[in-house]
Amino acid sequence: MISSAAVDVTAGADELMRDLMARPWGQVSPSVYETGRLVSLAPWLVGHEARVAYLLATQRPDGSWGAPDGYALVPTVSATEAILSAGARGGNGADPATLRNSALRGVRALSGLLAETAARLPDMPAIELIVPDLVVRINAHLAAMPGSDVEPLRLPTGMSETPITLIRRRVESGSALPEKLLHAFEIAGDSAAGARMANPTPIGTVGASPAATAAWLGDGATADAGAGPAARRYLEAVALRHGGPVPVGLPITVFERGWVLSWLARARIPFDVPPEMLADLRAAIGPTGTPAGSGLPADADTTSVALYALALHGMPYEPESLWAFETPTHFCTWQGEDGSSVSVNAHVLDAFGQYVAVRPDAAARYAPVIGRLSAWLAERQRADGSWDDRWHASPYYATVSCALALAEFGGAAAEPAVRRAVRWVLETQRDDGSWGRWAGTAEETAYAMQVLLLAGQGERVEEAAARGYGYLLRASADIVDGPPLWHDKDLYLPLAVVRAAVLAALHLAQSDPLVVRRLVK
Repeated sequence: MISSAAVDVTAGADELMRDLMARPWGQVSPSVYETGRLVSLAPWLVGHEARVAYLLATQRPDGSWGAPDGYALVPTVSATEAILSAGARGGNGADPATLRNSALRGVRALSGLLAETAARLPDMPAIELIVPDLVVRINAHLAAMPGSDVEPLRLPTGMSETPITLIRRRVESGSALPEKLLHAFEIAGDSAAGARMANPTPIGTVGASPAATAAWLGDGATADAGAGPAARRYLEAVALRHGGPVPVGLPITVFERGWVLSWLARARIPFDVPPEMLADLRAAIGPTGTPAGSGLPADADTTSVALYALALHGMPYEPESLWAFETPTHFCTWQGEDGSSVSVNAHVLDAFGQYVAVRPDAAARYAPVIGRLSAWLAERQRADGSWDDRWHASPYYATVSCALALAEFGGAAAEPAVRRAVRWVLETQRDDGSWGRWAGTAEETAYAMQVLLLAGQGERVEEAAARGYGYLLRASADIVDGPPLWHDKDLYLPLAVVRAAVLAALHLAQSDPLVVRRLVK
């Protein structure tokens, strides 16, 4: 039995708009990986003791940090190295015995995590660089630790130190790096300090990453000259957001606004969008697209979602910049990408499709690519009806991205794929009405409900959506404590984006009379 007490989604959306304007850099959960890097790289930065305490408090009983299925490796190598580093400096306010015990537990956990082959690890950005760098550093700490007889750690099969060595030589020579590598510039080691090819942006960030920025600042000696003061102010501002711990990336201004506006508008929630927000979103799109935030390279994902959001909100803009990401078979996230992303291509389909919907005279130009993208996405659907993706740990995110794009813009040829996606969602609902990869979450339940309510029909859909709605009524207040599921160097939770997805699902449920009739007053 489900309560029919409606949520005021319009008020929630308006509050979300105010939050986005008040915090333009974005709202992102703290990262164990990034926080660990600041413990090692910037012990001089405000909040250092709180960062060490955060790492100690978030260690799991088995000695690891992070999520299951290989996702623990990156946060665990970072946290373990950071705690070893803090111990080598004398603790910095933490009990040396506590630090030593925590570090050794982390090393034991890593012995098992590193036994995995590289090919079986999650597809996380820079994992092939981060893990070798930190394993070498951990082994050096262990060798210097008094009374330690711990065996050195070994790299996963398929990883080596060679790529890091080559990158560091390139940095030392002054040669430019691919812009995407600046987000993980901390892997450049000592050569990162003051490197000219990584000059901070006007707001002080290198690669929109606290760790990369701290690596560029080095031991703090560069903090008083050139771009140093701006970089230090950026780090201080980010560190103060969570009282010491830091997110894996900030700012994420364009990414956050594009996704929030898209979720809310696709669900047809009536709300007021600040005109300056739309103007800023439009201004961010250049000839080669737009980055997620200052310090990052332009990417097809952020560009397409921003274009889609603008079209939904009555400001259609020619999606010309997306052609920069076209390959012979699909659209890449950025130039030089290894692999491909179904969610990125689904969002590109959204951008082209919505532009044609409001500019029908453009159909002749974009119809061929809409057809190619639809076929490419359908071919990559898994046998069970779902999709998975390199930018999110949950198949529900990839599936909502692909299923909704195909349902709206894929035409008759895409209908079988959409039906399979709806069937998969129906078959994977949990007993409490939720959906989720590891456990039921508000975020994943919101994605599943959007698939059902925007792409499905029938009594089974109504019943499942009503049960999902009941779960959201109970759980949506806990979004801030939800598990991080989005891929970066570490898993992260973009709070405003997830809040928007949940509001969208609530609104769709409350607006559907076939779902409402199943609710008991």
